[in-house]
Amino acid sequence: MARKFVYRGKSIEELSNMTLDELTPLLTSRTRRTVMRAAAKYKQLLTKVRKARKLKLDGKDVTIRTQSREAVILPEWVGLKFGIHNGKEFKNVAITPEMVGYRLGDLAHTTGRVLHSGPGVGATRGSKFIPLK
Repeated sequence: MARKFVYRGKSIEELSNMTLDELTPLLTSRTRRTVMRAAAKYKQLLTKVRKARKLKLDGKDVTIRTQSREAVILPEWVGLKFGIHNGKEFKNVAITPEMVGYRLGDLAHTTGRVLHSGPGVGATRGSKFIPLK
């Protein structure tokens, strides 16, 4: 049996039907402050999201590309796909209900895993003979 998602006692359907003013008391204080103060910054992103939601209802699959890593994920974004810039490229992320309240930057890491191999170009002659393990 699948568990139903609940955020602060509200289901995802109830959350997505709320206005931004009704939703903000449910958010944590830092998130609430960010959402209330950054209304001007979000305006461009919110228009992209609403346009993409309309296209998704028409059956088209759209990825919203953004460099706004500090944007807080809102319930109306659930089900959409975002291309989040990590400084080098856009990482594709599908928004799920569990991501509500997080920031977009939390989902696209800026640093990758470093895998070291043998000595590279410019290594000294003696370092070629050091065993790897």
